[in-house]
Amino acid sequence: MANMQAFGAFVAALIVAIPSTPMATCDLQSGPQTAALVELYTSEGCSSCPPADRRLGRLELGDKVVPLALHVGYWDDLGWRDPDAQEAFAQRQNWLVRLAGQSFVYTPQFFVAGTEVQPAALAARLRELNDQPATASIRLRARAQGEGLFVRAEVRSRVEDAAFYLAVAENGLSSQVRAGENGGRKLVHDHVVRVWIGPIDLEGGRVAFERNVPLAPGWQRPQLEVSAFAQDPRTGRVLQAAGCDANL
Repeated sequence: MANMQAFGAFVAALIVAIPSTPMATCDLQSGPQTAALVELYTSEGCSSCPPADRRLGRLELGDKVVPLALHVGYWDDLGWRDPDAQEAFAQRQNWLVRLAGQSFVYTPQFFVAGTEVQPAALAARLRELNDQPATASIRLRARAQGEGLFVRAEVRSRVEDAAFYLAVAENGLSSQVRAGENGGRKLVHDHVVRVWIGPIDLEGGRVAFERNVPLAPGWQRPQLEVSAFAQDPRTGRVLQAAGCDANL
Protein backbone atom coordinates (compact mmCIF):
# COMPACT_ATOMS: atom_id res chain seq x y z
CA MET A 1 0.00 0.00 0.00
CA ALA A 2 2.85 2.35 0.87
CA ASN A 3 4.43 1.68 -2.53
CA MET A 4 1.15 2.45 -4.30
CA GLN A 5 0.81 5.73 -2.39
CA ALA A 6 4.37 6.69 -3.27
CA PHE A 7 3.75 5.89 -6.94
CA GLY A 8 0.56 7.98 -6.92
CA ALA A 9 2.43 10.92 -5.42
CA PHE A 10 5.14 10.55 -8.07
CA VAL A 11 2.59 10.62 -10.92
CA ALA A 12 0.83 13.66 -9.44
CA ALA A 13 4.14 15.50 -9.16
CA LEU A 14 5.03 14.56 -12.73
CA ILE A 15 1.72 15.94 -14.04
CA VAL A 16 2.27 19.22 -12.23
CA ALA A 17 5.82 19.45 -13.55
CA ILE A 18 4.85 19.04 -17.21
CA PRO A 19 4.32 22.54 -18.71
CA SER A 20 0.93 23.03 -20.28
CA THR A 21 0.88 23.67 -24.03
CA PRO A 22 -1.52 26.40 -25.18
CA MET A 23 -4.39 24.81 -27.04
CA ALA A 24 -5.81 26.31 -30.21
CA THR A 25 -9.28 27.67 -29.59
CA CYS A 26 -9.88 27.80 -33.35
CA ASP A 27 -8.44 25.10 -35.58
CA LEU A 28 -9.98 24.41 -38.97
CA GLN A 29 -9.27 23.40 -42.53
CA SER A 30 -11.46 24.75 -45.31
CA GLY A 31 -13.43 22.18 -47.28
CA PRO A 32 -13.56 21.24 -50.97
CA GLN A 33 -16.53 23.51 -51.70
CA THR A 34 -16.49 27.31 -51.65
CA ALA A 35 -17.55 29.04 -48.46
CA ALA A 36 -19.34 32.31 -49.16
CA LEU A 37 -17.66 35.46 -47.91
CA VAL A 38 -20.51 37.92 -47.24
CA GLU A 39 -19.46 41.53 -46.78
CA LEU A 40 -21.99 44.12 -45.67
CA TYR A 41 -20.99 47.77 -45.94
CA THR A 42 -23.10 49.57 -43.37
CA SER A 43 -23.25 52.59 -41.08
CA GLU A 44 -25.02 53.67 -37.92
CA GLY A 45 -25.66 56.96 -39.70
CA CYS A 46 -27.79 55.26 -42.38
CA SER A 47 -31.50 54.83 -41.67
CA SER A 48 -31.89 52.02 -44.23
CA CYS A 49 -29.04 49.94 -42.74
CA PRO A 50 -30.64 48.31 -39.64
CA PRO A 51 -32.68 45.76 -41.67
CA ALA A 52 -29.51 44.76 -43.54
CA ASP A 53 -27.62 44.52 -40.24
CA ARG A 54 -30.28 42.15 -38.93
CA ARG A 55 -30.14 40.08 -42.12
CA LEU A 56 -26.38 39.69 -41.78
CA GLY A 57 -26.76 38.88 -38.08
CA ARG A 58 -28.94 35.90 -38.94
CA LEU A 59 -26.06 34.33 -40.90
CA GLU A 60 -24.00 31.97 -38.77
CA LEU A 61 -20.25 31.75 -39.21
CA GLY A 62 -19.37 28.24 -40.37
CA ASP A 63 -18.02 26.09 -43.16
CA LYS A 64 -20.52 27.54 -45.68
CA VAL A 65 -20.73 31.22 -44.79
CA VAL A 66 -18.27 33.81 -43.47
CA PRO A 67 -20.23 37.01 -42.67
CA LEU A 68 -18.47 40.34 -42.06
CA ALA A 69 -19.95 43.75 -41.22
CA LEU A 70 -17.68 46.54 -42.38
CA HIS A 71 -18.79 49.91 -41.03
CA VAL A 72 -17.96 53.00 -43.09
CA GLY A 73 -17.70 56.57 -41.92
CA TYR A 74 -18.74 58.62 -44.93
CA TRP A 75 -22.15 59.35 -43.36
CA ASP A 76 -20.61 60.70 -40.14
CA ASP A 77 -21.26 64.30 -41.19
CA LEU A 78 -25.03 63.66 -40.99
CA GLY A 79 -24.85 64.08 -37.23
CA TRP A 80 -23.68 60.74 -35.81
CA ARG A 81 -20.17 59.30 -35.85
CA ASP A 82 -20.18 55.53 -36.32
CA PRO A 83 -17.89 54.18 -33.57
CA ASP A 84 -17.09 51.02 -35.56
CA ALA A 85 -16.19 52.69 -38.86
CA GLN A 86 -12.73 52.32 -40.37
CA GLU A 87 -11.38 54.19 -43.39
CA ALA A 88 -9.93 50.95 -44.76
CA PHE A 89 -13.46 49.62 -45.21
CA ALA A 90 -14.58 52.59 -47.32
CA GLN A 91 -11.45 52.16 -49.42
CA ARG A 92 -12.18 48.46 -49.93
CA GLN A 93 -15.80 49.17 -50.87
CA ASN A 94 -14.62 51.70 -53.46
CA TRP A 95 -12.14 49.16 -54.83
CA LEU A 96 -14.80 46.47 -55.22
CA VAL A 97 -17.16 48.92 -56.93
CA ARG A 98 -14.46 50.08 -59.36
CA LEU A 99 -13.59 46.47 -60.25
CA ALA A 100 -17.24 46.02 -61.28
CA GLY A 101 -16.98 49.05 -63.56
CA GLN A 102 -19.17 51.18 -61.31
CA SER A 103 -18.46 54.45 -59.52
CA PHE A 104 -21.19 54.77 -56.89
CA VAL A 105 -20.99 53.42 -53.33
CA TYR A 106 -23.87 53.31 -50.90
CA THR A 107 -25.11 51.67 -47.73
CA PRO A 108 -26.30 49.08 -47.09
CA GLN A 109 -24.39 47.23 -49.81
CA PHE A 110 -23.81 43.46 -49.85
CA PHE A 111 -20.96 41.71 -51.63
CA VAL A 112 -20.73 37.93 -51.86
CA ALA A 113 -17.39 36.46 -52.94
CA GLY A 114 -16.39 39.91 -54.18
CA THR A 115 -19.50 40.63 -56.29
CA GLU A 116 -22.41 42.89 -55.36
CA VAL A 117 -25.62 41.05 -54.50
CA GLN A 118 -29.04 42.51 -53.77
CA PRO A 119 -30.55 41.40 -50.44
CA ALA A 120 -33.42 39.52 -52.10
CA ALA A 121 -30.94 37.36 -54.04
CA LEU A 122 -28.62 36.69 -51.11
CA ALA A 123 -29.86 33.22 -50.12
CA ALA A 124 -29.82 31.93 -53.72
CA ARG A 125 -26.31 33.28 -54.27
CA LEU A 126 -25.04 31.56 -51.14
CA ARG A 127 -26.43 28.20 -52.27
CA GLU A 128 -24.97 28.66 -55.73
CA LEU A 129 -21.55 29.51 -54.37
CA ASN A 130 -21.53 26.62 -51.88
CA ASP A 131 -22.01 24.20 -54.77
CA GLN A 132 -18.85 25.40 -56.51
CA PRO A 133 -15.46 23.72 -55.95
CA ALA A 134 -13.02 25.94 -54.10
CA THR A 135 -9.92 27.20 -55.91
CA ALA A 136 -7.96 27.80 -52.69
CA SER A 137 -7.52 26.10 -49.33
CA ILE A 138 -7.08 27.71 -45.91
CA ARG A 139 -5.80 26.22 -42.67
CA LEU A 140 -6.63 28.60 -39.82
CA ARG A 141 -5.59 28.32 -36.17
CA ALA A 142 -5.95 30.81 -33.34
CA ARG A 143 -5.44 30.82 -29.58
CA ALA A 144 -5.19 33.28 -26.74
CA GLN A 145 -1.71 34.65 -26.12
CA GLY A 146 -1.30 37.19 -23.36
CA GLU A 147 -3.70 40.05 -24.03
CA GLY A 148 -3.92 39.14 -27.70
CA LEU A 149 -4.93 36.48 -30.16
CA PHE A 150 -2.18 34.47 -31.83
CA VAL A 151 -3.23 33.55 -35.36
CA ARG A 152 -1.57 31.26 -37.85
CA ALA A 153 -2.88 30.70 -41.37
CA GLU A 154 -1.61 28.63 -44.28
CA VAL A 155 -3.10 29.38 -47.69
CA ARG A 156 -2.72 27.63 -51.02
CA SER A 157 -4.34 28.92 -54.19
CA ARG A 158 -4.56 28.04 -57.85
CA VAL A 159 -4.29 31.79 -58.50
CA GLU A 160 -0.59 32.20 -57.80
CA ASP A 161 -0.70 35.96 -57.12
CA ALA A 162 -3.82 35.88 -54.94
CA ALA A 163 -4.07 38.01 -51.81
CA PHE A 164 -4.78 36.87 -48.26
CA TYR A 165 -6.88 38.74 -45.68
CA LEU A 166 -7.53 38.18 -41.99
CA ALA A 167 -10.36 39.67 -39.91
CA VAL A 168 -11.29 39.58 -36.24
CA ALA A 169 -14.97 40.41 -35.69
CA GLU A 170 -17.24 40.80 -32.69
CA ASN A 171 -20.85 39.80 -32.08
CA GLY A 172 -23.45 41.17 -29.72
CA LEU A 173 -22.69 44.88 -30.03
CA SER A 174 -25.31 47.52 -29.29
CA SER A 175 -25.34 51.26 -29.66
CA GLN A 176 -27.77 53.92 -28.47
CA VAL A 177 -27.73 56.40 -31.34
CA ARG A 178 -28.41 59.94 -30.17
CA ALA A 179 -28.36 61.90 -33.44
CA GLY A 180 -28.49 61.57 -37.23
CA GLU A 181 -30.88 59.46 -39.28
CA ASN A 182 -31.10 56.78 -36.56
CA GLY A 183 -31.30 59.22 -33.66
CA GLY A 184 -33.22 57.77 -30.71
CA ARG A 185 -32.81 54.16 -31.83
CA LYS A 186 -30.88 51.34 -30.21
CA LEU A 187 -28.98 49.44 -32.88
CA VAL A 188 -27.67 45.88 -32.53
CA HIS A 189 -24.79 44.52 -34.60
CA ASP A 190 -23.10 41.16 -35.21
CA HIS A 191 -19.97 40.11 -37.12
CA VAL A 192 -18.55 43.65 -36.76
CA VAL A 193 -14.96 43.73 -38.02
CA ARG A 194 -12.57 45.02 -35.36
CA VAL A 195 -9.24 44.03 -36.91
CA TRP A 196 -8.49 43.95 -40.64
CA ILE A 197 -5.16 42.66 -41.96
CA GLY A 198 -4.31 42.52 -45.64
CA PRO A 199 -3.84 42.29 -48.48
CA ILE A 200 -0.89 39.95 -48.02
CA ASP A 201 0.46 38.66 -51.32
CA LEU A 202 0.81 34.96 -51.98
CA GLU A 203 4.03 33.84 -53.62
CA GLY A 204 3.76 30.94 -56.01
CA GLY A 205 0.21 30.37 -54.85
CA ARG A 206 0.94 29.98 -51.16
CA VAL A 207 1.64 31.87 -47.95
CA ALA A 208 2.19 31.04 -44.29
CA PHE A 209 1.14 33.85 -41.98
CA GLU A 210 1.33 34.24 -38.22
CA ARG A 211 0.80 37.18 -35.91
CA ASN A 212 -0.16 38.05 -32.37
CA VAL A 213 -3.17 40.34 -32.83
CA PRO A 214 -3.70 42.83 -29.97
CA LEU A 215 -7.23 42.91 -28.55
CA ALA A 216 -8.67 46.08 -27.07
CA PRO A 217 -9.76 45.85 -23.40
CA GLY A 218 -13.38 46.72 -24.19
CA TRP A 219 -13.92 43.90 -26.66
CA GLN A 220 -16.03 40.97 -25.47
CA ARG A 221 -13.63 38.02 -25.67
CA PRO A 222 -16.35 35.29 -25.81
CA GLN A 223 -18.01 37.13 -28.73
CA LEU A 224 -14.97 37.28 -31.02
CA GLU A 225 -14.61 35.48 -34.35
CA VAL A 226 -11.57 35.06 -36.59
CA SER A 227 -11.89 34.74 -40.36
CA ALA A 228 -9.59 34.51 -43.35
CA PHE A 229 -10.04 34.54 -47.10
CA ALA A 230 -8.09 34.47 -50.35
CA GLN A 231 -8.99 36.81 -53.21
CA ASP A 232 -7.96 37.37 -56.81
CA PRO A 233 -6.70 40.98 -56.87
CA ARG A 234 -7.41 41.38 -60.59
CA THR A 235 -11.07 40.40 -60.54
CA GLY A 236 -12.02 40.69 -56.87
CA ARG A 237 -13.28 37.11 -56.86
CA VAL A 238 -12.97 35.47 -53.45
CA LEU A 239 -11.45 32.03 -53.95
CA GLN A 240 -12.14 30.59 -50.50
CA ALA A 241 -13.04 31.76 -47.01
CA ALA A 242 -12.91 30.20 -43.56
CA GLY A 243 -13.70 31.28 -40.04
CA CYS A 244 -14.58 30.14 -36.54
CA ASP A 245 -15.35 31.40 -33.06
CA ALA A 246 -12.23 32.50 -31.22
CA ASN A 247 -13.62 30.83 -28.03
CA LEU A 248 -11.55 33.01 -25.70
